[in-house]
Amino acid sequence: MAEIIQKDGTWTFDGDALRLTPGRDKNVSLLRRELGELVVPLGALAGVSFEQGRKAGRLRLRLRDGADPLTQATGGRLAEPNDPYQLAVESDRYGVAEYFADEVRNALLLDGVSPDPVAGYLLPGPALPVSASAGDGTASFDGERVRLEWNWKTETAKAEAGVRTIPLADVLGVEWQPAAGLENGHMRILVRGAPATATAKYDPNAVELWGFKKDPLMALVAAAVQARLPHPAAAADTPKEPPVLAEAPAGDDHDALLRRLRELGELHRDGVLTDEEFTLAKQAVLQRM
Repeated sequence: MAEIIQKDGTWTFDGDALRLTPGRDKNVSLLRRELGELVVPLGALAGVSFEQGRKAGRLRLRLRDGADPLTQATGGRLAEPNDPYQLAVESDRYGVAEYFADEVRNALLLDGVSPDPVAGYLLPGPALPVSASAGDGTASFDGERVRLEWNWKTETAKAEAGVRTIPLADVLGVEWQPAAGLENGHMRILVRGAPATATAKYDPNAVELWGFKKDPLMALVAAAVQARLPHPAAAADTPKEPPVLAEAPAGDDHDALLRRLRELGELHRDGVLTDEEFTLAKQAVLQRM
């Protein structure tokens, strides 16, 4: 048995599975705390690595493609602090981390675990029911239906459509995209008969994300839905997902930056952004100008 205990969390390996427990340190992300302890079977792993740094290192698990609904739903776009398959390691525990990685690596070799993609999920996804509030709405999933509710910052035309309740049978897919630079992110439900023809700001089947602390929690809803949809490696006659339009550029760079400043000002005035968050976000935009 191998174990490594850090402020970031505790990883334990008994030869058959890894138990990943998030730490209680204040710096541990909301997503990892909400996700809780994970049990990863050895057969779900494609590899393990340990990378040393000047002040801290990082243990990383690489899962086989298609093994985990969270990884599938987020497309590998979770930032390091939110990724449950990474563990920050303090420099005085480098030897322990290397030993842990060797133990897992040797077990993979002895068991002959293939790194190839799998045809079914080997992890169950987040526990149900699951709910998250971020951006312009709240998304909930109970295993049978997705519920989308809007808040006071939702675009008027979208809010007027009211609460959305989408049966799982009508869901073709789900995607989660974090905010990046000037582009907002989203958590979008792909619904049968309703192709995504609008940006998340106006799409009644999508929650728009603005790049704030709670945004990653939407990935839990996306993963829970993903876990209960047909696996991507299912039969070829599974209906294809409708195309999703990319967020359209909003003009030249200068106009986009000015628009972003106005949006930040509105969010600050309405109390969505704290003074500190507004100052940092404004400085980032002004530097680009």
